[in-house]
Amino acid sequence: MGEQWATSYGKLMEKLRDWFDAVVTNLPNFVVALVAFSIAYLLAVGTRRVVARRLTGVHDASLRALIASVASGVVITLGLLVALNVMNLDTVLHSMLAGAGVAGVAIGLALQSSLSNTFAGMYLAVRKVLNVGDWVETAGYSGTVHELNLRNTVLRGSDNNLVIIPNKTVVENPFKNFSLTERVRASVRCGVAYGSDLDDVQRLVTAALQERFPQRETEGIEFHFLEFGANSVDFQARFWTDARVKLALLEARSEAIKIIHRTFGREGVEIPFPQRVVRTLVDERRDDESTAEAAE
Repeated sequence: MGEQWATSYGKLMEKLRDWFDAVVTNLPNFVVALVAFSIAYLLAVGTRRVVARRLTGVHDASLRALIASVASGVVITLGLLVALNVMNLDTVLHSMLAGAGVAGVAIGLALQSSLSNTFAGMYLAVRKVLNVGDWVETAGYSGTVHELNLRNTVLRGSDNNLVIIPNKTVVENPFKNFSLTERVRASVRCGVAYGSDLDDVQRLVTAALQERFPQRETEGIEFHFLEFGANSVDFQARFWTDARVKLALLEARSEAIKIIHRTFGREGVEIPFPQRVVRTLVDERRDDESTAEAAE
C-alpha cells in the first residue's frame, strides 16, 4: 500500500513539475499576449470615442452608439485573436472561430429581417440621403421625416398622421427627397381668350414671373402655347424657384397663379371660363315659329 502511494505521489510531482515548466516556458508569451490585449482594449475605447465624435451628423443616438460599439468590438476581437495566437493556443482559436461562424449563421437566419432593417438604417444615416426634417416620397407615402431609427423611418404626412416604414423598404424602393435639391422647376397653366394678342400675353407673363421669381444665369422662364382649347388658347409657363420642401413648390405655383391673374386683370387680358348653350324644346319651337313667320 505504501509503495502504491509513493508511485502515485511521484507521478503527481512529475505532473506538477511539467505544469510548472510549461508555465515558466510560456510566461513571456503570456506577458506579451496580456500586453497585446491591453493595447487592443485601449484602442477599442479610443475607437469608440472617435467614431462617436465623427458621427455627429447621425441624428439617432442609438444608431451612433451601435456603430461605435461595433467598431470597438472589432478592435477587441482582433486583439483577442492576436493574444491567443501569441500563446500558441491554435486549437482554442480554431474552436472559437468555428463556433463564432456557426453562431453567426444561426443568429443571421433568426434575425434576418431585423438585421436587414438595422443595416439599412445605418446606410441611410451614414450616406445622409435622409435627414430628420426632409420632405420625401417613398413606398407610396409622402411626408416629413419625423424620426430615423435602427428599424424604421417615420414620416409625418401633410394630414399630421405618422407613417412607419421599415428601413429595408426605403432602401430597396425608389424614393424622392425634395430637400436634396435647392432649386426646382414649377409650372402653371392658364388660358386666354381667342381675341388676345398672344405675343403680348407671352411678354406679360414672362416679365411678371421674372420679377417675382428671379432666374439664375443658367436658368430661365419657359413659355409655350399648348393648344386651341374649347374656350381659350391654353399656355404653360415654367420657372425655377427655391424649394427644399414640397410645400414651397405648391406655394410658388399658387403665387404664380395670383401674379398672372393680377397682371391680366390690370392689362385687360381676358381669361375665359367654360361656356355652354342649353337649348330647350320650347326654344326650338319658338325658333321654328319665327322662321315660319319670316318666310310668310
